[in-house]
Amino acid sequence: MLFWRVKPLDDILATAERKALTRTLGAFQLTMLGIGAIIGTGIFVLTAEAATKAGPAMMISFVIAATVCALAALCYAEMASMIPVSGSAYTYSYGTMGELVAWIVGWALVLEYAIAASAVSVGWSGYMVRLVEEILNISIPTTFTNGPFDKTPGLINLPAMCIGLVCMLLLIVGTKESARFNTVLVCVKVAALALFIALAIPAMDSANFQPFAPNGFFAKNVVDPISGKMVTVGVAAAAASIFFAYVGFDAVSTAAEETINPQRNIPIGLIGSLAVCTIIYLLVAAGAIGAVGASPTGELASSKEALAYVLRAIGHGWAGDLVAIAAGIALPSVILMMMFGQTRIFFTMSRDGLLPSIFSKLHPRYGTPHVVTICTGLFVAVFAALFPVGALADISNSGTLFAFALVAIGVMILRRTQPGRTRHFRTPLVWVVAPLATVGCVFLFTQLSGYTELMFFGWAAIGLVVYWAYGYRKSHVAHPHLAPAE
Repeated sequence: MLFWRVKPLDDILATAERKALTRTLGAFQLTMLGIGAIIGTGIFVLTAEAATKAGPAMMISFVIAATVCALAALCYAEMASMIPVSGSAYTYSYGTMGELVAWIVGWALVLEYAIAASAVSVGWSGYMVRLVEEILNISIPTTFTNGPFDKTPGLINLPAMCIGLVCMLLLIVGTKESARFNTVLVCVKVAALALFIALAIPAMDSANFQPFAPNGFFAKNVVDPISGKMVTVGVAAAAASIFFAYVGFDAVSTAAEETINPQRNIPIGLIGSLAVCTIIYLLVAAGAIGAVGASPTGELASSKEALAYVLRAIGHGWAGDLVAIAAGIALPSVILMMMFGQTRIFFTMSRDGLLPSIFSKLHPRYGTPHVVTICTGLFVAVFAALFPVGALADISNSGTLFAFALVAIGVMILRRTQPGRTRHFRTPLVWVVAPLATVGCVFLFTQLSGYTELMFFGWAAIGLVVYWAYGYRKSHVAHPHLAPAE
């Protein structure tokens, strides 16, 4: 069953040409798209959660997560340069391990992209609500700013829902226009983090790094003294959570079909964006820990606007306000890219017959897959309205880690089965890098909470039911006569 209904790579490329998207993106735009997708809720919001789980040792957590992502990025770069079509890990799996695995990967990517977009929407809502409260000196009731599953339950997170719908409309208008908007927001985010680094690094105190790893390395369950609930802590558990801060670089690969000279520009966009963000993250984490400390029970760990809190704590209240404003303005770029990736994956699955053809229908004026964009936008808005950011981030990570592991395995399979195929980018030391990427993803998956892992397997089971009910019978690989004529 593993290699059942494998779609030849030449057929994948031919299918893309029959119903192709417009190529408008270059290397710079792709790198900016990658940075826009990566820098977001993970560093602006989840820094506090990492402090709760690992204390100052969250520095190691950032390095672990970055290392796993870097290994996966090298595998993604080879795949994307060799198969420059939309679909990301789904498409790569289809060409290496067959339709069933590809479907499971595509279904899991809903957790990575759509749920991640919901998580960032909730993070954006938190910054904006607190910013409005501070500026206007008012207290906004949680009824319309918290979902029913938050620690402080509300009715609906209205701001989070609205920002998801706004990003949906931007994507319908067009990829190029969305990329331009994204570039402006990326500049705002990078400027805010640069300001944080410039002010926090000089305020570092080595005493704030002690005790360095209060919860140890491996994940373990303890009772949260605030909520009284069992929580997963440890350096590895923090790495599994903070992994969300790096998710997004692979969204660049979903834009392969809309990229000029993808063989050259996709690897540049993937590796370039990840390298820039890793450096920024380590500097930000060092500044935050060194300036105020990162005790699991300290103020940083409990803050919902971690970076703004640090700046205010060291006497730069004006800078804290600016960082909060920048986060509120710029986080939509992450939502934009997560939704962009999701729509392109479902577009490709529809084009392959695994989802109804209406999902690959293009807008007559804008040339974008508007139907799937609307469906994705509504899905993102609903989850953002109901669930808290931490739960959404961990669920998103489960799907991401699964997809990354499959891409690494796919690279090794193609090196064996199709060694002569042109590779404009080759993963260096592939028989070291790819296995390490696979093992790293599996390790981080096992460090997630048991509840999160159960959610992932439950979602996968639902996906299998959908596949056997529709995709199995409508697949263009199994039933070529169902494919649209050229």
